[in-house]
Order: sequence, then C-alpha cells, then structure tokens
Amino acid sequence: MLKNGRRFFLRLCLALLACLGQSLAHAQFDKTPWPRSQATPAIDLVDLHGQHWTGAALKGRVVVLNFWATWCGPCKEEMPSLQALHKDPSLGPSDARPAVVIGINVKETPSTVRRFMAAQHLDLPVVLDPQGDLTRQWGVRIYPTTVLIGPDGRARWRVVGDLDWNGPIARTWLKDLQALPATSQSASK
Repeated sequence: MLKNGRRFFLRLCLALLACLGQSLAHAQFDKTPWPRSQATPAIDLVDLHGQHWTGAALKGRVVVLNFWATWCGPCKEEMPSLQALHKDPSLGPSDARPAVVIGINVKETPSTVRRFMAAQHLDLPVVLDPQGDLTRQWGVRIYPTTVLIGPDGRARWRVVGDLDWNGPIARTWLKDLQALPATSQSASK
C-alpha cells in the first residue's frame, strides 16, 4: 500500500511539473515600462527600401520597433505576426492612424537580411544596424526585443521575447497606446 502511495505521489508531482512547464513555455515575453529616467532615442532611420523614418514623420502613430536577427529562433517565430500587423495595422477607432512596424536587424549583412526576407515573404520596413549602434541606444541586449512608442513619440513599453502581435494581448496594448494623445506630456504609465 505504501509503495502505491509513493507511485501516486510521484505521478502527481510529475503531472504538476508538466503543467508548470507548459505554463512557462507559453510565457515567452516580458513587458516592462520604459524607464522614466531614460529619454527616448531620436528616430532617424532609412530602411532597406530607401524609406526615411523620423520621429516627426511618425508623430501621431504608434510605432512597433522590433530588434531582431535572422539567426534568432524566437525572432523568426514572431516575424509572421509582425508582417501581418504591418499589412493590417488597424487599431481602435477608424479615425486613428495605423501603427507602424519597423524591424531593426542587428549586425547582419544586407544580403543575409534580404535573402531571409525574400524567403519568408516579408516586406515590412527593415533598418540595418550593422555595428549595433541603434541596439545600444535603445538598451537592447536580448533578441527579439520590441519597443512600443506612443503617438507622442515617447517610448512606453519594452517587450523582451517573442509575442503573437496579432493576438488579443498585443492588440489590447496597441489599442491602449493608440488612445493616448499625440501631444501627451504625462509620464509613462
């Protein structure tokens, strides 16, 4: 009887560990507020298509600034949802300007990035960061990392890890950001 009790207990522990492991496997990102003491770096970027992106041109729009690399498994996992958000950026009210998705590829050659994008059928704006200067300015150390910028041009959130950008969690975050005024002077929430 005691032997059966131990087996039951061990099976119960294994089942609980399996459930815990599954829960942890779904927690693939960490969202934290942008540090109040850290200024938002200036945006002055040119993507692979020659499009110039500046903070002034992006004013009034939510920006999804995603730092990634082709060798990064989680980056590759989240790219289709970023592409889908780029293609269908609708958020909130019909009069709201759509979100802009900009990928920042870290320390890879243009040919590597172009091949990857062609193979994955990606056409979202991608900026090259060959020396990692942008990555350092934005305080990125882990890939993927996404910075969510409000319509006022201020960084609001840092999301480390991969996320389904078309899922309900991300869409709620984006709608909440879209609701902020483009001239907000308040501190980040």
